[in-house]
Amino acid sequence: MKNNAAVKFKKLLGGNGALVALIALITAASFMYKEFFTLNNMSNVLRQMSMVGLMSVGMTLVILTAGIDLSVGATVAISAIIAARLSNYGIIPAIAIPLVVGAIIGGVNGFIVNNLRIVPFIATLAVQMALRGAAYLMTDMKSIAVDRSEKTFIALGRGYFLKVPVPVIIFLVVSLIMIFICKKTGFGRSVYAIGGNEDAAGMMGLRVKRDKMLCYVITGFLSSLAGVILCARLGAGQPVSGEGWEMDSIASVAIGGTLLSGGVGGVEKTICGVLIIGFIKNIINLQGDVNSYWQKIIMGIILLLVVIIQNKTFRKGAV
Repeated sequence: MKNNAAVKFKKLLGGNGALVALIALITAASFMYKEFFTLNNMSNVLRQMSMVGLMSVGMTLVILTAGIDLSVGATVAISAIIAARLSNYGIIPAIAIPLVVGAIIGGVNGFIVNNLRIVPFIATLAVQMALRGAAYLMTDMKSIAVDRSEKTFIALGRGYFLKVPVPVIIFLVVSLIMIFICKKTGFGRSVYAIGGNEDAAGMMGLRVKRDKMLCYVITGFLSSLAGVILCARLGAGQPVSGEGWEMDSIASVAIGGTLLSGGVGGVEKTICGVLIIGFIKNIINLQGDVNSYWQKIIMGIILLLVVIIQNKTFRKGAV
């Protein structure tokens, strides 16, 4: 009986370790900080996490194919700048054009990885550097203010619907759509197959190049959506927007339980990873006497531990 209980517990941690950790974190924080579970604190934390969450949902698809996208943070900056510049032309151009640009950036990443056969890390790093340089040139390192008369656009980042922040609603809707796509469609099954064994997926007749390309396009699109929301929230497009967010999105995917080697994981797991990172940062801020630079140290330690555990578990064939 004891052995059976131990096996069940290991399976629970293997499949839902991030969810268990998230529940434990929320429970501990609720007892330690009376401000933690207040409506104002939850609203602010969830609003901030929603933007990184959108990027992380896209990153999940790319990582499931055994790829990676380091250009997402720079895509956020480019999209925010374009949205700010177009805000005086109305809400439709300010939203639609940055999203198209983001999808094109994703397409460029996909083309380089698929057709030029460049390693995803190097390909997307190069695109990241080019985009960040373009952001600096477009703004001369200055913020581009949003047209204040565009109240609807600003509400995209600052507004509420039934007391829930609009960015959080967008994140939840996108997440649910992507969970359905990954679990219930041929494209989703293809993504998992490609990450498991790309050559075998090709021999099965799956359209490997097309589906990998689509993963990068979706990631670029969602990163741009995050940039538009950030622009609306700040009331400006900034060339430094999204700096370091690519690391947060990768960490969210890994901490959630998606293998960096591809083929195992999912969007629902990434949501747990996003929440864990967001709440840990919030707890450090609530502590008050802890230097904010500890956030990076703690995130680095957690990410390293998760990857080590994943590696050992995968080798044992328990995943």
